[in-house]
Amino acid sequence: MTRDKLPVGIQTFRDALDVAHPPADGPTRIVSLVPSLTELLFDLGLGDQIVGRTHYCIHPAPAVAAIPSVGGTKKINHARLRALQPTHVIFNIDENPRELAERLAADGLRIIVTHPLTPDDNPALYRLLGGIFNRVEAAERLAAQFEQGLAELRRETWPRRQVLYLIWRKPWMSVSRDTYIARMLALVGWETLPAESATRYPELELNQTSLDAADLILFSSEPYRFQPTDLVDFAQDYACPPEKLRLIDGEMTSWYGSRAIAGLAYLRQFAGMASPTADVSPAHNPAPGTA
Repeated sequence: MTRDKLPVGIQTFRDALDVAHPPADGPTRIVSLVPSLTELLFDLGLGDQIVGRTHYCIHPAPAVAAIPSVGGTKKINHARLRALQPTHVIFNIDENPRELAERLAADGLRIIVTHPLTPDDNPALYRLLGGIFNRVEAAERLAAQFEQGLAELRRETWPRRQVLYLIWRKPWMSVSRDTYIARMLALVGWETLPAESATRYPELELNQTSLDAADLILFSSEPYRFQPTDLVDFAQDYACPPEKLRLIDGEMTSWYGSRAIAGLAYLRQFAGMASPTADVSPAHNPAPGTA
């Protein structure tokens, strides 16, 4: 995608592709193709400027339901999106195809590309969107809340543990250590397995060796929504101690944006409950989103 040539002296905000975006001048019409960023836009006070979203954008309910959907994060209805006459379309490198961004940019739409890789990237993300859409004060409030939560988490001493974080079944899939999820879990001393992977979301062949290496096996609520019965079946199928198995809220570990602020508090409580001295049996698992 080509970079806009902006007049010298105008303040700009650079996205993940180092494209410079000036503050919006006049009314904006935003299409968000990233569920977690749709929520962030609402929390920045921009809900009335969002004209389109994906059908995976579910927060905040019920307000988001009134916004037209243009499709999924990978495939959209181009005619429907163009009919919304957006001034800005928000993308993420991991969630949306590059070809889609390039096509919309070629159509003359302003594309904002994001790519947070670690929890520490969240304040910059707030400031990027807050700066572009003239919500600087709201962005700073969110950044302060996040930084306070992060500092509280880092002040505690967490025992180092090996965790297998499952995101899918048939085939079993996990996360590599260079993902946002793994770096979120690392805040409480949890190292994801496998230790090395050629892909960011590896398929797994589970065996006794790999299961024994894990201190905890975490079953995420997304993208596959694991249920308590999955943990019971897993314990039986793999002769795995039930106390090693835990349901975990995937939104709290994988969603950057404003959800990450709640995610820090959730992870702090979750890790405390999953400490070696805590009862971590499935019967004591909080339902995802309730801890």
